[in-house]
Amino acid sequence: MAIESVETIFLFVPNLIDYGRVVFAFAAFYFMQTNYKLAAFLYLLSGFLDAFDGHAARMLNQGSKLGAMLDQLIDRFTTMCLMAALCYFYPKYMLFFQFSMTVDIVSHWFHLQSSLMKGSGSHKILDLSANPILRHYYHNKIILFLMCAGNELFYCLLYVKYFTDGPSVGNLGLVTVLLYPCGVIAVMKIIISFLQLYAAMANVASIDVADRTAAKASSPHQKKAS
Repeated sequence: MAIESVETIFLFVPNLIDYGRVVFAFAAFYFMQTNYKLAAFLYLLSGFLDAFDGHAARMLNQGSKLGAMLDQLIDRFTTMCLMAALCYFYPKYMLFFQFSMTVDIVSHWFHLQSSLMKGSGSHKILDLSANPILRHYYHNKIILFLMCAGNELFYCLLYVKYFTDGPSVGNLGLVTVLLYPCGVIAVMKIIISFLQLYAAMANVASIDVADRTAAKASSPHQKKAS
């Protein structure tokens, strides 16, 4: 059996999909001020491909730590860059977008770090003592897809609404009609991010407690007292 090289890992199909996501995302950012239709299409295409890298990794047995890191970081920076654009288009709501970016990035960073400290192979693997809402969120693929897709669609629709409200649906434009259910999902996603942050911080704190207990037990003073 051939030994896999660094170049081989770089060329894993899931990683190639992630590279494509980056290209499409930056193409979307390039057109955001000049062509909202193309920008929205490219951004959603980049997000849509996120649903395929995991399937490709499992189907082709090409899961990798590099791919997991790429997937995590691409998710974060694409959403962050879109929100940065929304700060430009909706300056009155800048604080909300900054708050949303912060919660998303910090909660996922803590979650990833706590997973690595506990030896998990993926940021989506939770121990059984974790919050049941998070457990269902990460292990039910339908819920995970709907939540992530709805959240991304909410911010993308906000971007599109700056330019047009779309065709009329009753007394409202189609974009506004879609914004309401997606907005509910976006709020739920923020709440889940807070739960994720607390669970991750609790996991790290439990590791601290175990380390401090072990350090005290092995200290010369404790051995002498015993």
